Amino acid sequence: MKGEKHRRLNRQDYKTLSLAALGGALEFYDFIIFVFFAGVMGKLFFPADMPEWLRQMQTFGIFAAGYLARPLGGIILAHFGDKVGRKKMFSLSILLMAVPTLAMGLLPTYASIGITAPVLLLLLRILQGAAIGGEVPGAWVFVSEHVPARRIGFACGTLTAGLTVGILLGSFIATLLNTFLSQQAIADGGWRIPFLLGGIFGLGAMYLRRWLSETPIFIEMQARKTLAQELPLKSVVVNHKMAVMVSMLLTWLLSAGIVVVILMAPLWLQQQAGVTPAVSLQANSLATIALAVGCIITGLLIDRFGAGKTFIVGCGLLALFSWLFYHCDTSNTAQLFLAYGLAGFSVGVVGGVPYVMVHAFPAAVRFSGISFSYNVAYAIFGGLTPVMVTMIMKVTPMAPAWYVLGLALMGMVLGLCLPSSLRQRAALEAQVKAGELPG
Repeated sequence: MKGEKHRRLNRQDYKTLSLAALGGALEFYDFIIFVFFAGVMGKLFFPADMPEWLRQMQTFGIFAAGYLARPLGGIILAHFGDKVGRKKMFSLSILLMAVPTLAMGLLPTYASIGITAPVLLLLLRILQGAAIGGEVPGAWVFVSEHVPARRIGFACGTLTAGLTVGILLGSFIATLLNTFLSQQAIADGGWRIPFLLGGIFGLGAMYLRRWLSETPIFIEMQARKTLAQELPLKSVVVNHKMAVMVSMLLTWLLSAGIVVVILMAPLWLQQQAGVTPAVSLQANSLATIALAVGCIITGLLIDRFGAGKTFIVGCGLLALFSWLFYHCDTSNTAQLFLAYGLAGFSVGVVGGVPYVMVHAFPAAVRFSGISFSYNVAYAIFGGLTPVMVTMIMKVTPMAPAWYVLGLALMGMVLGLCLPSSLRQRAALEAQVKAGELPG
């Protein structure tokens, strides 16, 4: 392993990255497709005489339930990922996502079975949350332990870009349906199509992951008997408090970018700015492509200049471009597309979040550390963000702009304060991969 420290990405690395990113994209599609049809599903799964604001609140409440369920699923999958292997849990999470997504596409509505309809929808959403809770941290750990230490930023950025392709796929499917089907046709059953496709996508992703191999670092820990001796989560909570805090704050930043700017913005454009569903979703697709590009560029910059400088500049751009997007002239389609594209690109700074988290925890408890920090924070911030922003919008329609601005400023402060131990652990990881230290 002596050449590991300085080697470039090889064919096997690219294969691992490609398959992990593709599988993650398909599973992430399953998880987020709900939000693109929140408006029509709110009308189908709740009483017709319910006030619009309450219907929207309860629909986003079901959306939030998926985030609230993430910690339990993530902690369980991460525990076994640290104990018995990354690959096994990385593959299992796909199956746990595909089945409830398929079931969502077959659910009867409120008109057919009454209150049972939203209850079943809620239960399936909880199962989705448990699955994605293990998927995202597992993917970051998996690719970072495969590639050379000096390419972890690029690997994490590329994988995060792959996950955002799942959002793009959801936006693309929603755009097609809203372009070629009337709103009545979608309400009559067209909304089921993306969920049925999602179930098929998930099963396909599970098949693809058969071609992945266990990470070299986990195999090395097994051989040297250096796997966590105690409960991994206990070690994380007791011995790595600072790493947990930094990871949670960065996850809050990530949730603000993804949930508000990417997932909620199409509905905001339709309801607050009067943009048609087709145009808002076309703009969203452009922004999501820009987001994927931004994630990869962020990863490259981190490998070159470090996480601190990259977050300071990246979060500054996020503050600027997101503010311009929410205040642009939405009646001018060209201006809307440009502003949303720049905002999406600036959200790409979140592609650096997994780099920081991967280096914040030692390998023996890395999966559990990232999963606990990321999922608990996302359950709190990501899950409740749509509800909070919706409530604040009663005061000002610019609530999303203020929310993202505040989190971007926090990200700049974190960039200034990232602990020096991050650099130290990165150097140590490089030496372990190179075979220069006993691990």
